[in-house]
Amino acid sequence: MNPPFRYKRLGYVALNVTDLARSTVFYRDLVGLDVSDASDASVALRCSRDHHAMLLYPAATPGLKRIAFELDSAADLDKARDYLVSLGLEVESVSAEEKKSLRLVDALRFRIPGCGLCIEYFVQMMFMAKPFEARLAKIERLGHVVFNVADFNATVGFLNDELGFRTSDFVPGFAAFMRCYPNPLHHSLAVLSGDHDHLNHVNFMVSDIDDIGRAMNRMKAAGVEIVFGPGRHLPSESIFLYFLDPDGMTVEYSFGMECFPENGAREARLLEPVPATLDTWGSVATPAFGKLGAIEQQA
Repeated sequence: MNPPFRYKRLGYVALNVTDLARSTVFYRDLVGLDVSDASDASVALRCSRDHHAMLLYPAATPGLKRIAFELDSAADLDKARDYLVSLGLEVESVSAEEKKSLRLVDALRFRIPGCGLCIEYFVQMMFMAKPFEARLAKIERLGHVVFNVADFNATVGFLNDELGFRTSDFVPGFAAFMRCYPNPLHHSLAVLSGDHDHLNHVNFMVSDIDDIGRAMNRMKAAGVEIVFGPGRHLPSESIFLYFLDPDGMTVEYSFGMECFPENGAREARLLEPVPATLDTWGSVATPAFGKLGAIEQQA
């Protein structure tokens, strides 16, 4: 089902961290993001001319606070608000004060039934005067966010049938790689089955394959744990490296990704549930991969 609004892109991810200063140093000095704004209440980091691709908030428990998608226009946001209400969802309008701090023209939030993940739709993020400086890696964008849920079929069904995401590839009952149609990237979200609801990982896409190797050596030199890769995914065809942030949440660098046309895209593939689907090169994830990061629930 196509909802009456159009997605533009995955806009940003908001994470809860237990030590704001420590995590800021990690994402700035090891991942390679630039700080746009910083206070005791939050830190905004960017990897482009957009004001932020990641927000960090201090919290007692590390995890996923929300995922934000930019819609095509203000008219799309108005249509989305009415549509979400028609689904029986509780829709929160972001306050004028918070929109100002987030450098957004307008935004709303709601929660996915079941897992309770907060989703934000927004329009028009501030375009920064100074270009992003690729100091450590040629980061193109925030690529995707992946999370595990206990009720896999219900969550995937809601995203597909009600929110208009399209599945690019899937492993029945285990994994769905989903694009925010008509955005062409193979996936901006992926949902995995799990025994409880939690963050799996956050991805940043780089435009130079050498950044994967450099990141591996940079992380090792800094004592950061590598938990998967380097390798190549069968879904998306990307080359990847996964490592842990200071709270133990998983972060990914990836190079390359399959893209889909708006019309005439191939059908989603039914992928074999074997390790080679996740890595055609044969590496195996460590037990710490994709395990830590609570999904923040409504207060």
